[in-house]
Amino acid sequence: MKVYNGEGMVLGRLAALVAKDILLGETVNVVNCENVVVSGDKVKVVANEKTKRDRKGYPLKSAKFTRMPDRCVRRTIRGMVPWKQARGKEAFKRVMCFIGVPEPLANEKMITVEKHSVQKLPTLKYITIGKICKALGGKE
Repeated sequence: MKVYNGEGMVLGRLAALVAKDILLGETVNVVNCENVVVSGDKVKVVANEKTKRDRKGYPLKSAKFTRMPDRCVRRTIRGMVPWKQARGKEAFKRVMCFIGVPEPLANEKMITVEKHSVQKLPTLKYITIGKICKALGGKE
């Protein structure tokens, strides 16, 4: 079982690492999901998320988007696995994301990949998933 610490890691790069691990059969947990970073201008990132959520046809059958940071990270990981196939569905069941660090995982060794951290970004423009979800009306 692998435990990734999401604090200060870029969302897409973290999701690609996790997707690769779960497709290889590993069980993966991601902690501190509210501190995962999305690169880009803060105002533009929040505006893009709002327009994505407002783009609906028939509300009862359209896509549902969560406002919880851990579910947003898990949904991003789902986009990187072939979840419509049996292999992808089985792999997606092996990943869980958490806000903060839960008690059972507190003593586990956490993996932080420096190569995918926010310090490697060429610009200082970024926003955390927690702040995006808060701007969209989430509680956290």
